[in-house]
Amino acid sequence: MERVPATIEERSLLSHPGAIMFVSCYELGHQPLGIAQPMGFLKQAGFASVGLDIAVENIDESALRLARFVGISVPMHTALRLGVRVAELIRAMNPDCHICFYGLYASINAKYLLQGLADSVVGGEYEIPLISLIEALDREQAISLLEGVSSRNRVVGPSLQRVYSSKTSTIPHPIPRRAGLPMLDQYARLEQNGTERLVGYVEASRGCLHHCLHCPIVPVYDGRLFLVPETVVLEDIRRQVHAGATHITFGDPDFLNGPGHSLSIVRAMHEEFPHLTFDFTAKIEHLLKRRALMPDLAARGCLFVISAVESFSDHVLELLHKGHTGADIMTALDILREAGITLRPSLVAFTPWTSLDDYLHMLDMVEAHDLIDATDPVQLSIRLLIPPGSALLAKSDIQRFLGPLDQAGFQYPWTHPDGRMDRLHQAVSAIVEAGAKEEEDAMGTFDRIRAIADEIAGRQAWSSTRTMVSRPDRPKPPRLTESWFCCAEPTTQQFRPLLTKGHGEI
Repeated sequence: MERVPATIEERSLLSHPGAIMFVSCYELGHQPLGIAQPMGFLKQAGFASVGLDIAVENIDESALRLARFVGISVPMHTALRLGVRVAELIRAMNPDCHICFYGLYASINAKYLLQGLADSVVGGEYEIPLISLIEALDREQAISLLEGVSSRNRVVGPSLQRVYSSKTSTIPHPIPRRAGLPMLDQYARLEQNGTERLVGYVEASRGCLHHCLHCPIVPVYDGRLFLVPETVVLEDIRRQVHAGATHITFGDPDFLNGPGHSLSIVRAMHEEFPHLTFDFTAKIEHLLKRRALMPDLAARGCLFVISAVESFSDHVLELLHKGHTGADIMTALDILREAGITLRPSLVAFTPWTSLDDYLHMLDMVEAHDLIDATDPVQLSIRLLIPPGSALLAKSDIQRFLGPLDQAGFQYPWTHPDGRMDRLHQAVSAIVEAGAKEEEDAMGTFDRIRAIADEIAGRQAWSSTRTMVSRPDRPKPPRLTESWFCCAEPTTQQFRPLLTKGHGEI
């Protein structure tokens, strides 16, 4: 790729094709906005860049050897764990390359990453600091005083300035640059009524107004919300539709944080593409507060909503500061079903405060309210992650469960006071991973989880009263073919690409 003409003074450091590379390791099964976004900003600033998504592409060692700057996108824990492996590979083959970690999980782990593995770290709203960083490197200038950029000489907090989004800014917000990324058919698809469709991915906002204690967004954004201009979102949707997408995932942490902005985008999208469907993520309390919007969203193509239900225990929900109760979950479920929208819950099934009875109650609720097919089996295995900087560390009693910080694992390990729960977690994780590998029906996996939970609880073996509804060919709610979960350890399957000869031994 050739350098794009710009007003930036030409230098030799980053001017050759492939000198600037962005790497995505895992973005929940969609074409990575985490590298498309900065590549769009860099193009507007006058720099060409290339992208690599190791979730679906082989590691290109020849390209990595040529790179002078590699930005590694780490929007979640899984991506960070995999990104570290990639950085180690780059360090071994191209020691002079500047490695920058950026994204949600970068700044909260900056001190460790800068101990030899990374040359710089950028968190929060990363695009403007990345431009400043690359401009400085291109001019062979020092980076130690750049705003929003942590270096080995200075660690700073996440950047929370959105110059390109400012109402007073005259600089247009660029469109994410997806040219050169793997095609949409390489990613998760929408599965509905026995058919599969291509899916596009956009974000209408970043950050979140809320302070759920376990959420990794909180220590970075601290209640701040940034809206992506409507024209940018719509143009990004338009380009993905032209690339074959017939369904759009709105990946905002909470699509209803700015309901006016979100609804305006949905209405414009539906007017231009009336057959396009979509899904989004929203808190239970927002689904209750904005219940009047649900019929309109359904009429404009909303198929399902992902919501961080987390637990059916009021005690656990209160400790996590979730802002909803078990009863609220049922109300939200009724609201969505009345509108014709599926609720797909995400869960934190294992916490230090979740009792074995709580876990069994969760299984009861999932079955009793016909949520088995709407709940990805992996959700029944998710164990609370406590990264450095987590709000839980200062605002809960979690310290009594914790071991020392495992910095290389980017978390504080914890032990459940009831040893049966740790054994149950290991058993459920094995069942879920085996079920995914064998493409087992969700109800089959659920029944095996329920059986082991009853066994560990010392209860009489549970038997389902389900009959014909359990058939594998039963009607199922719409879903993406890759499960949504971000705050969890990488699976063996996710690590495998970095352990095979095709991707280089690490």
